[in-house]
Amino acid sequence: METRKLGNQGLTMSAIGYGAMGTASGYGPSDDTQSITAIRRAHELGVTHFDTAEMYGWGEGEKLLGHALAPIREEVTIATKFGFAKTFSPNSALEHIREVVDNSLRNLATDSIDLLYQHVPDPNVPIEDVVGVMKEFVDAGKVKHLGLSNADEDTIRRAHAVHPISALQNEYSVFAPHDAEPLFPVLEELGIGFVAYSPLACGFLSGAVQPVDHYTADDFRQHLAWWKPENFDANVAIAGELAKFAESKGATLAQLALAWLLAKKDYIVPIPGSRNSDRVAQNVAAAGLTLTGEDLARIAEIAPDGGLGGRLD
Repeated sequence: METRKLGNQGLTMSAIGYGAMGTASGYGPSDDTQSITAIRRAHELGVTHFDTAEMYGWGEGEKLLGHALAPIREEVTIATKFGFAKTFSPNSALEHIREVVDNSLRNLATDSIDLLYQHVPDPNVPIEDVVGVMKEFVDAGKVKHLGLSNADEDTIRRAHAVHPISALQNEYSVFAPHDAEPLFPVLEELGIGFVAYSPLACGFLSGAVQPVDHYTADDFRQHLAWWKPENFDANVAIAGELAKFAESKGATLAQLALAWLLAKKDYIVPIPGSRNSDRVAQNVAAAGLTLTGEDLARIAEIAPDGGLGGRLD
């Protein structure tokens, strides 16, 4: 698979990565054996970047990913994130950061984290102080590259002034294009890569979307506006038109959605996640689908404003 450069500090990774949130939280019951098989299948197919966070199972997701990747640790890059309290409110208190990152190193069973993100900004802690603590781990050899997640332009600039930021991770997909794209100029100015989370719109663009009552009560899609009754049928119709266009390209809906991201900028890496090895293989195959300017224009005609209703309630 093609590799992509993120930032100017030497971070490279496969054009498509793997997002491990669903192995531990957010998408209903999971099976560790199935998840480990899917993770290792991703690597066999050329994926070299794997993304997790403390919040995904409060350490359990990190442990699972560390176990799955242990035999191939030197062949991959691992990203994780800090920045939440267990109440799901932001917490980037400086001692909390130190505690979480040390725990992440142990959970992942690794000597160093390849890419460390602040998961969300904390309005109570200046980003300069946050990055100062993150830099401590770089200086100690425990972290290789720094990133931000869910950050705006001002935060990016202030953080980058303290220590070079290699990657920004924000939501970006055909269904959610408008928040990410205004940030591309500052990323290009500062030389920062972009990692797209929820690249398949939390499954709406997977080709297997179901009404919200199909999901368990703890599935976070229960709270996403794309699934609300007033939006769901219209969004299914948009996804259906995209699927027809994908079929004309000899591809699936998911592959079209991922190829759209890859075609947007050469510094974008989407991180779809699946606990199903066959779906992992389907996602990885999107790296071989090339979209033309006309193709991108057709997708824009079908979904000019992304998904109806936005993402959140």
